[in-house]
Amino acid sequence: MNTKYIGWAFFISLCAIVIQSCADDENGDNNENEIQLDDTPYALSIGNFEPPSIAPDNPLTVQGVRLGRMLFYEKQMSKDGTISCASCHKQENAFTDTNRFSTGVKGLFGGRQAMAVFNMAWNENEFFWDGRAHLLRDQSLKPVEDSLEMDESVDNVIQKLNSNQDYKDQFTRVFGSSEITKERMELALEQFMNSIVSVDSKYDRFLSGTATLDSNEERGRVLFFAEYNPGFPNLSGADCQHCHAGINFENDKFLNNALDSDVSMQDDGRMNVTRRASDKGKFKVTSLRNIALTPPYMHDGRFNTLEEVVDHYNTGMVSSSTIDPALIYPLNNGGLRLSVEDKRDLVSFLKTLTDNVMLNNPEYSDPF
Repeated sequence: MNTKYIGWAFFISLCAIVIQSCADDENGDNNENEIQLDDTPYALSIGNFEPPSIAPDNPLTVQGVRLGRMLFYEKQMSKDGTISCASCHKQENAFTDTNRFSTGVKGLFGGRQAMAVFNMAWNENEFFWDGRAHLLRDQSLKPVEDSLEMDESVDNVIQKLNSNQDYKDQFTRVFGSSEITKERMELALEQFMNSIVSVDSKYDRFLSGTATLDSNEERGRVLFFAEYNPGFPNLSGADCQHCHAGINFENDKFLNNALDSDVSMQDDGRMNVTRRASDKGKFKVTSLRNIALTPPYMHDGRFNTLEEVVDHYNTGMVSSSTIDPALIYPLNNGGLRLSVEDKRDLVSFLKTLTDNVMLNNPEYSDPF
């Protein structure tokens, strides 16, 4: 056999192998480029907070948080493709809606003000104003199927996501296969919402010794944490910390904060879930972090400003059968008796709880 011919044949075969290998690499067919499970842990920034109790069956991963973020901003989650979770939970508004009631796909309004979505990792007592969702994952898809909100079925959402290869790839990175299920969507959304933290306000820097409160803010801080004591007016405070305690400025309870009498009450709140008369008019005590960014206030958005909120506790509280006992004392003793200066300084302190780092963190922004 002609050895020259054999040499040329070998050379041509070798070139063909190299060319095919390059083509495989470009097309992603190389085994090394296949989409695979990636469980790299997500590093949660917690500032001065204690580490949260993340559910052991859903630890935060880089890819899981990424998938949840995609779903959070995905408008195909709604029936007509016009709204997403982020439509009513805007980053610039501390992940809430500054409209009194959010608008759904049919132009209909919900019955309660949108709740802020941050520091969910430290939430330990159910979700929604009335606590009807036990875990964050249980809450995550309820707006999708709510006729006043996204008005879509989860099955239809899954069909839409299955037509998008990017989503199938991302589900593979998170769960090891491209199967898209309701349970997997819930877990991913839970991961992203648990990753949204607010731990870097001026007040946090004050606690760390890297910022100083001005005279009004400091006086407001003292009033915020001081107990109500009408017998000693010079020492009496607003006693806000009774309900808005700890580093997250909430107490993981459902309380009646004296908004309505039994007769005028139009929303039974927690009682709708527990069916206990003792829970009538009780709503979740929310964090006061970023409170200056989240008007209107209360479960029904009845107050437009922080000044109105302070006036409510100062002179506007109404008695009812389930009012929080801590509010009965000031209610029966002429209110908190805050002066104009007191109210001004209290609001000044509340504004130190704004976290501009969270508002501008690109890890929480629209990924599309």
